[in-house]
Formats: sequence, C-alpha cells, structure tokens
Amino acid sequence: MASPDNPDNPDRPDEPEDPELPGGPPDETFALIGPGRAGTTVALALVDRGWRAVAVAGRAPDAASTTSAAACLATVPALVSDAGRGARLVLIATPDRAIEQAAEVVAASLEPGALVVHLAGSRGLDAFAALAGRRPDVRVGALHPLQSFPSTSAGLERLAGSWAAVAGDEEVTRIARLLGLRPFPLADRDRVRYHAAAVVASNHLVALLGQVERLAAACGVPFGAFEPLVRASLDNAFLLGPARALTGPVSRGDLGTVEGHLVALDPAERDAYRALAREAARLTGRRDTAIDRLLGDVLQAGGGRPGGEDEGGAEPLR
Repeated sequence: MASPDNPDNPDRPDEPEDPELPGGPPDETFALIGPGRAGTTVALALVDRGWRAVAVAGRAPDAASTTSAAACLATVPALVSDAGRGARLVLIATPDRAIEQAAEVVAASLEPGALVVHLAGSRGLDAFAALAGRRPDVRVGALHPLQSFPSTSAGLERLAGSWAAVAGDEEVTRIARLLGLRPFPLADRDRVRYHAAAVVASNHLVALLGQVERLAAACGVPFGAFEPLVRASLDNAFLLGPARALTGPVSRGDLGTVEGHLVALDPAERDAYRALAREAARLTGRRDTAIDRLLGDVLQAGGGRPGGEDEGGAEPLR
C-alpha cells in the first residue's frame, strides 16, 4: 500500500520537506493536555527532536498522571485554563468525548497563531468548531498515530515508521514527518469508518487471540505454540492480501470439519467462531449455501435455537 504523499515508494516513510525538521527548529514550545500514554509518548518524541514542553495539564495540577508527565517532560503541571500560555503547539490527548471541553477551557490562554492539535482517531476538525468560532486567530488540526501504546517506552520505539491520519493546518503533516510518522490525509466524513477499522485491527484482533488462548488451554496446548502461525498469517495477509492469504476449512469448502468444530466448541465460543467463519466465507468470493446454512443454524452444532438456552446464554459483544 503506497503512501498518499509518496505513492511511488510504499516501503519508505515520506521524506521531510523542511530541512530544519530532522533536528527540530530551536526552542519550539508545546503544551500537553491529557497526560495519558499516547499524549505523553508524542510529547516525549517532540522533546527528543528539540521541542520544549512549557506545561502539562490533566484532571488537576496535583494529579499523579499530571505531575509524573510534567517531571518526564521537565516542565510544570498547570491548569487546563492556563496551559496555552507560551506554547506554539497545544496537544490535546484527552478521551475523545472531552476534546471540545478541553479546547473551550484552554481557549483564553492560547497564543495568537498557536496550533491546537488533537490525537483522536474517531474525531476530526469538527471537534474544534466552537474553538474556531471563539479564537479565529489560532490554527487547528488532527493527528492520529495508527499505533498501539501499551507504555510510553514501547510507544517511543513504535512511533517512527507508523502511519498517521492527519487533517487541518499543513503544519500537522510536517510535525508528523518530524516524528518519523507516515502521514495520510483523512476527511472528517471518513473518520468513524477509519477508526472502526483501527479498532478491528487492534482491539478485535486481541480479543480473537483471547479466544485462541481459551481454546488452547481447554486442550492443554500452550498459547505461545500458536505465535508462529499467527505471525505467519499476518505476514501473508499483508504480503498477498487477505483473500489470497486465506487458508483452512472454509476456504476449502470443508463442511464436515467446520461442523465438527462447532459441535466440539463450548457454546459460549460458538458465536465468535461462526461470525469469523462467515467473514472467511465472504472473503473467498464464493457463495456456498451449505456453509451458509451451517453457520446460520446452531441446530447443526448440538441443539438449541439460535440465541436460546443451549447457547449458554452468552451476552452479545458490545
């Protein structure tokens, strides 16, 4: 998959256009609102590239997360209402639902011409509609690194080379490149679908591996035994494309094996198996009515009506 900004070379990050970016311009200043893992990771990466933090704001200046992030960034804790003072860039890394409120509270302290950027994947520039009306003299943008941050140390290792959705002021793209990210533009209208894809790629994949762990434990096999298979399957999917990488009984139309799986599985595990088997069937591009009937009718899997008591009374995934 080629980068939209560098379509001729899909394997390399976009090259910085500004010759000052690799080292960072002198004494560029920023503030961080929302000292969680993602925000602190991006903030530390900016510091590594020559930027200087002037404030960190969170739930309260004395909150543990705020004071810890401030210490890491060699700056001071602050109220959100004061965080914009002296900052050319303000990073808002709060939960998605709190972006508008954070922007509203910090608005009065923003420097003229400051750039305010949020790091949310599901929100676009719409999150700054009220801020733009109140402070038309500031610039806004969105930068979402398409990466998982289980810790700041792991995040710093993973940041460079990751892709990032960007929107808004053109400086957002330059900052993404400064951090070693591979930026691609994303319109507000596409944000929710994009974020859904990211959730499937990360959270749902982990949930699926949770099922692998449970099924492995039920037959006395170590979870780690599946790691080479999982990694090879991921490599194949990105090398060949998901459709060509698909193997297994559904791709072969092996009805007996699929039925055997459904009979053997604990009822609480069948819904996830059937749902993913249906997706595998769709990926083949063929219509197999026998598979469709099997995956849609739990009578074939050992009794009970769909969603009935014999299905274990499992709650639907939310």
